[in-house]
Amino acid sequence: MIELSLAEIADVVGGRLHGADGSSAVTGSVEFDTRKIGPGGLFVALPGERVDGHDFAAKAVAAGAVAVLAGREVDAPAIVVPPLPEGQAHERSVALAGDTDGSGAAVLAALAKLAGHVVGRLAAEGLTVVALTGSSGKTSTKDVIAQLLEPMGPTVAPPGSFNSELGHPWTALRADHATKYLVLEMSARGTGHIADAAAITPPRIGAVLNVGSAHVGEFGSREAIAKAKGELVEALPSAEAGGVAVLNLDDPLVAAMASRTSARVVGVGETASAQVRAADITLDAEARASFRLITPDGEAPVTLPLHGEHHVGNALSAAAIALELGATPAEVAQRLSALERRSAHRMAVTTRADGVTVLNDAYNANPESVRAALKALASMRRTGRRAWAVLGVMGELGADSVTEHDSIGRLVVRLNIDKLVVVGDEAAPMHQGASQEGSWNEESVLVPDGDAAVALLHDQLRPGDVVLVKASNAAGLWHVAEALLAPSEDSKDSENSENSEDSEDAAQSVSPSPSSERSNGGHA
Repeated sequence: MIELSLAEIADVVGGRLHGADGSSAVTGSVEFDTRKIGPGGLFVALPGERVDGHDFAAKAVAAGAVAVLAGREVDAPAIVVPPLPEGQAHERSVALAGDTDGSGAAVLAALAKLAGHVVGRLAAEGLTVVALTGSSGKTSTKDVIAQLLEPMGPTVAPPGSFNSELGHPWTALRADHATKYLVLEMSARGTGHIADAAAITPPRIGAVLNVGSAHVGEFGSREAIAKAKGELVEALPSAEAGGVAVLNLDDPLVAAMASRTSARVVGVGETASAQVRAADITLDAEARASFRLITPDGEAPVTLPLHGEHHVGNALSAAAIALELGATPAEVAQRLSALERRSAHRMAVTTRADGVTVLNDAYNANPESVRAALKALASMRRTGRRAWAVLGVMGELGADSVTEHDSIGRLVVRLNIDKLVVVGDEAAPMHQGASQEGSWNEESVLVPDGDAAVALLHDQLRPGDVVLVKASNAAGLWHVAEALLAPSEDSKDSENSENSEDSEDAAQSVSPSPSSERSNGGHA
């Protein structure tokens, strides 16, 4: 956050000063959790599902906040913003789940205005805003982009999947005068959402990774999803003004977006027409990909430390962005080969002392991402090493739900995965599909919940087995993976105690911590 006086902020957001003369300046960070507030900060009062941030205004100021951004008067210095006209708040916003009087919507809109003002000033000083979207892989790719850009200058990117209407401006406000690159995920639950996000923080470079069937139940079709995703490239400046659209040419719906932008298009993929492409892709025994990175400025060998061939396409998009910003092919290849996994529950591979390997990819699931994870699992299956797929429901598939779950069960059989454990009745068509495809003798089993899956696995796993755990966020199957890696009762008691302690005195029910990212669903 750049330094701004309360009077300046009030002017930007259209609010009025309450209990403050406006001369004090915000010199710290903008936070919506009193536990994160430090000296000089600005506290954002949002009503949560359990508690209301407005009730914590005095506590925030006592912790160092200069003032509170509020939707109504509070017992502390504040900038009070007026209610929004009817119909202007985002429908079904996760951040507004507890908003009963409109104060949350007003504060969220004010936060967006403040973020737009700050990013606009910083862009005039040379800040480059990079945005990406896609049906799957956004968060992992965001992490890759950040790691490629960080050696080139101070970089801000959101933690985990904090890409909601709250996470977007909150992340943008982490930027300051020293920041060179701002990397943002842009997600949507409907048409217009990405356009709105891009209007807050106009990107110069935008990347579209893919268009899949995630949330097709909400959008109605993949074509409708493509329409929403393409709003990002429509928001880019022209080629003459420096706009760059990075498009995955291996996805026809993404490639077609080239006609929707005036920015210069950089194609990535395995196709020969891509300017930044991968060739000679191979996988090692742990499903880590090696390939030749081919660019207009030369080529270089890459060995990704991430598990799964699907990371190749995402790495190419990140590489194209870094190349556009001045990195050499050799530098990009070296950084890609030294990547670290930053966000939890995304192909996190851990091997126990007995040789059992757990692939925790339980943050989210859609048909495309499940297929990619299953292929990674199949490539890790070796002689004497059994492969287990523990799969739960893929949410928000609408009328296609039964068909898509059935097809996943059949794919498990075709990939020769040894065991399929389907968790929950909503995912039952997976079990049915596997059985009809040719799975029998209990190779596929349907269990009622995660606890039953854990019990079965504890009973039947053998040293050396490899286990994939994947489902949509709401299924909470990361607990299965965690139980396999830390199965003792003492570990469970410790975790429960920690989670209980973290929930105390929280000023909001939404937080950028990994545990709260789990509630940040419904974004495509």
